[in-house]
Amino acid sequence: MSEYDFRFERGADGVALLTFDRPETLNSLTFDIYGQLERLFHDLEDDETVKVVVLTGHGRAFCSGGNVEEIIGPLLESELDSTLAFTRMTGAVVRNMLRLTKPIVACINGIAAGAGSVLALASDMRVMADTAKFAFLFTKVGLTGADMGAAWLLPKVIGTGRAMELLMLGDKVAAEECLRIGLANRVVPADQALAEAMALARRLATGPGLALGMTKKMVWNEWPMALDAAIEQEAQAQALLLRAHDHREFYNAWMEKRDPRFLGR
Repeated sequence: MSEYDFRFERGADGVALLTFDRPETLNSLTFDIYGQLERLFHDLEDDETVKVVVLTGHGRAFCSGGNVEEIIGPLLESELDSTLAFTRMTGAVVRNMLRLTKPIVACINGIAAGAGSVLALASDMRVMADTAKFAFLFTKVGLTGADMGAAWLLPKVIGTGRAMELLMLGDKVAAEECLRIGLANRVVPADQALAEAMALARRLATGPGLALGMTKKMVWNEWPMALDAAIEQEAQAQALLLRAHDHREFYNAWMEKRDPRFLGR
């Protein structure tokens, strides 16, 4: 029996494929799945077999968010402390995704709604099928659009004005519009979406992992910083990487007229 309620496959190329696998409910999430995701994204930091993670869904959806019967019903009957423990856990999934110093690529094969939209948003790059849609639909069910870090993340990706619109109205956003506003990095025909995402992930996996991880860390760390603090942080980070193996390997490969062999250190 798998330890997860989704598929998680490690590839020999360093790319791990995480597939939400409850197609009969449009890949909805349960209490257990949230907990499994929280632990997995924490543990992947020390998993040397994984360099890049790809998220996708089985069937017609990427992820439709929390399951109504399995999550919302029980939460309505729970005490406040139990409800808060749940909302903190869902936020911890996103926090662990952002803290993971390995790229995460979302292959959005169908609807990404509610919590599913935030999981896609928390990925570092998003490849969308041309038939897929986003829907930050929390307000449509009487909840705040600020959930799992969405109100912190979305304005940084697409700007405050447009983020306010998507979070308040909860309307579906088609793939081409997602591409236009910067919510998607690439839009491709539906039957090519996973291949495109995997090709992007393999390109990242063969790159300098230490440099990619530091880039991700700097991008998120610098948001609350003043300019001088950000420049100093970048100076310190770059000084370390200038003395790291991968940069020296680049130099040696350049001098020897060959391709570099990055080791991620």
